[in-house]
Amino acid sequence: MTIPNILTFARIALIPVLVLLLFLDGAAARWWALGLFIAMSLTDFLDGWLARKLNQQSALGALIDPIADKVLVVALVVALVGTGDMSRWDIAAAILILSREMLVSGLREFLAHRNLPLPVTRLAKWKTTAQLVALTLFLLPPLGLAQQDLVTSAIWWLAAILTLVTGFDYVTTATRRLGQTAPGA
Repeated sequence: MTIPNILTFARIALIPVLVLLLFLDGAAARWWALGLFIAMSLTDFLDGWLARKLNQQSALGALIDPIADKVLVVALVVALVGTGDMSRWDIAAAILILSREMLVSGLREFLAHRNLPLPVTRLAKWKTTAQLVALTLFLLPPLGLAQQDLVTSAIWWLAAILTLVTGFDYVTTATRRLGQTAPGA
């Protein structure tokens, strides 16, 4: 086990704690959830940076890091829907985001069986960042700011658009790679 992989597994292990904090009453629990989520999001950056810096990149890390991101996003979105923190329109974006996440995960697994990797793209990293920023804003307790919900929804929908664009990109890349490995190609 490398330090980057330990950080990734720690991020996964803390997801139930984050969800539990969201279902506790009171502003203090919400602030703790926000702080924990920010720390978890920072480990997403830190594990990749450390893997490169310490030359500890691994097949396990390449596999588990995007899964950890997806599990975190899915668990948090479901919890936010369950707590009523997302409006109907935001739930529509959440359905698009979660559908894409499942599609890409399945696509990666399908391609892995054919030894065709589907590496994370730079735009997908921006997509993850937009999702994490929007989810951070959803976690903020109401601050009494008139535009708080509007800004949160706008960034969430930006994340949804990036999610769809990167999903389309992954599907076209996978289709091209599968076509290149087809007999007679």
